[in-house]
Amino acid sequence: MWTKEMFGTDLYHLVMAFVIYSVIGWFVESVYMSICNRKLTNRGFGKGPFCPIYGVGAIAGYLILHPLSNNAFLLYLIGALTATVFEYSVGKLMLFLFGEVWWDYHEKPWNYKGIICLESTIAWGFYALIIIFFLHGRIMRFIDLYDYELGIRVCKIVLTLVVLDYVWRIVHIFDFTLKYLNKFQEIERIKKIKATIRRYL
Repeated sequence: MWTKEMFGTDLYHLVMAFVIYSVIGWFVESVYMSICNRKLTNRGFGKGPFCPIYGVGAIAGYLILHPLSNNAFLLYLIGALTATVFEYSVGKLMLFLFGEVWWDYHEKPWNYKGIICLESTIAWGFYALIIIFFLHGRIMRFIDLYDYELGIRVCKIVLTLVVLDYVWRIVHIFDFTLKYLNKFQEIERIKKIKATIRRYL
């Protein structure tokens, strides 16, 4: 399975790159938000140092954008636009599934519904340049530094821990939501009882 080729790269390298990008993305954003908030801030969905939106975005971005590597301006422009569309789509999906988005741009100028903003769009373009011209090749070489079997074991362990972490978080969210709904329904029931009593007094 791991040697199966997809988009010109074997599955092993794609999955390992996804893991590395997810960790790097978590680290960069957590450091940035910790500085902005002046306190330690975990920007991951779960407890662990992992942001899959960066892993998916970086891999998908590389596959889409690397044919533009001979035109830096077009690469920047398309990278900024596609990443913004991706960020907005993920944000809307989160709202639908969880009723919340894991980031908030309401305080940023030129934002749309707090899900996307001009500042991030500009940054995504630069990230696209960094990934294509600097980062991706180095990550692939880093993956090749280590034994293939060891890499597969590490990959399986990391992904298993992430899945368990996320399942626990999702269960916690839905449990909280159910408790909130039950409490809301109880309040509404009490209001109806009080209204009925007042009609007969």
